Amino acid sequence: MMKGIVWFRNDLRVHDNESLLQATQDNSEVVCVYCIDPRWFAETPFGFSKTGPYRAQFLLESLHDLRQNLQSLGGDLLVTLGEPETVVIELIALHGINNLYYQLEAGTEEASTEQAIVDYCNAKNIAVHTSHGATLYHMHDIPFALDELPHIYTNYRKATEQKSRVRPLLPTPIAIYTVTNVASNPIPTLAQLGLATPETDPRAAMVFTGGETAALQRLHHYLWGTEALKTYKETRNGLLGADYSSKFSPWLALGCLSARQIYWEVQAFEQQRIKNDSTYWLVFELIWRDYFRFVALRYGAVLFQKGGIRQQPGAWHTLPKVFNAWRLGNTGVDFVDANMRELLYTGFMSNRGRQNVASYLVKDLKLDWRYGAAWFEHCLIDYDVASNYGNWNYIAGIGNDPRDDRYFNIATQVAKYDPKGQYMHHWLYS
Repeated sequence: MMKGIVWFRNDLRVHDNESLLQATQDNSEVVCVYCIDPRWFAETPFGFSKTGPYRAQFLLESLHDLRQNLQSLGGDLLVTLGEPETVVIELIALHGINNLYYQLEAGTEEASTEQAIVDYCNAKNIAVHTSHGATLYHMHDIPFALDELPHIYTNYRKATEQKSRVRPLLPTPIAIYTVTNVASNPIPTLAQLGLATPETDPRAAMVFTGGETAALQRLHHYLWGTEALKTYKETRNGLLGADYSSKFSPWLALGCLSARQIYWEVQAFEQQRIKNDSTYWLVFELIWRDYFRFVALRYGAVLFQKGGIRQQPGAWHTLPKVFNAWRLGNTGVDFVDANMRELLYTGFMSNRGRQNVASYLVKDLKLDWRYGAAWFEHCLIDYDVASNYGNWNYIAGIGNDPRDDRYFNIATQVAKYDPKGQYMHHWLYS
């Protein structure tokens, strides 16, 4: 009798999940496990933890939902507070596991953790099965080797759209049989992680609930309920409200929703409702997300270094008082402060806002971009290592930007995107 273990990471779903599907097909019994790594909550050199309360709350909600969805198929989810390279190895040894399944991640820390587990499995003759389930286009289907990845996104996109195809969705397992004697356990609370439960700010554009169930509901709402997708390209730079953009990113970041699921739903929408620039633009953004992931895989550790992937460090400073004023929304520049307070009190910020506050930190305040990237990592419920650090490289002028002088003039941006000051008033004076 074969036994498999599915090590869940940023693939917290039962739909379109290669690791879960393959494990149920290959094995008579399966253990599903998620490890909450205590290193995520330890203080970093930047003065705060990698994971803050909003982000952690969204994760815990997603784990509760994944457990329920696995249980509906006959399975379960073991959630442990511990380092994966310890927990997964102990489970493999304890239950006589034959096969390990997991999704490959893009960060260097994640890769290091993977390697420790793989080394153990290789020594014990345990088969390791990896998957690439985080992107729209499968990594093996893009028309480039990683070391030949174009430096400019447009070149990558055009070639990929022309030469590659999005794979069909994988079926959801019909049934899961859990390894005997694997007991379900309570999912840790925020308090056990050393975090206070965040309050829901009444000014928030929407309340994000973690999990695959909420993700699929949001997908249906945005496409079929409101048909807001019809005008996505025109409204995507909005600042106020729930439906100016898709808001899929938190669920995409944790893999509660697959990029392919969105793509094929968009294809159905184009057939049944309308096909226009807006429906294409949502897919365009998913391809950008892919690109940042492949950039992270290509460049590895240099993505996180001061000089970024260009290895051209700027003359940036580390001024704690100035940085704290930025992160807490106290710079005195209303548009920057409004966006930073939305982030601080909700764990979310619009894409337009992110570009502006990042540019202000690097280009106006002349601060080290890595501090800003770390604060985003702490706060954002849609934190994704590749997108976050890829975008910060881009804004800092050390990444994949064909322009060396990209600068967001705050006054010009306000005139274009918040001319009546409604967004600034909402977050600063309401």
